[in-house]
Amino acid sequence: MLRIPCPHCGVRDEFEFRYRGDASVRRPAADAGIDAFHAYVYERTNPAGWHLEWWQHVSGCRRLLKVARHTLSHEIHAVGLPDDEIVLPEASA
Repeated sequence: MLRIPCPHCGVRDEFEFRYRGDASVRRPAADAGIDAFHAYVYERTNPAGWHLEWWQHVSGCRRLLKVARHTLSHEIHAVGLPDDEIVLPEASA
């Protein structure tokens, strides 16, 4: 089980949160065209290693959080608010 440190509520079990998707992709501009939106919605990578994700604390403060999580070990490096800049750790060899 993941233990996610919510900046507002403290450390909580993962069942209080809902995964909301990849926080590293940006929505295309409104005039970008259908191909750009198709790629945005359907063409995602499946990274092995550090990854930025959106999580919502649905059973707590209900805030949206940006989480840096390792997809293999599930280690959480950092948790912040949507506007926070989170730097991912370097991949180890």
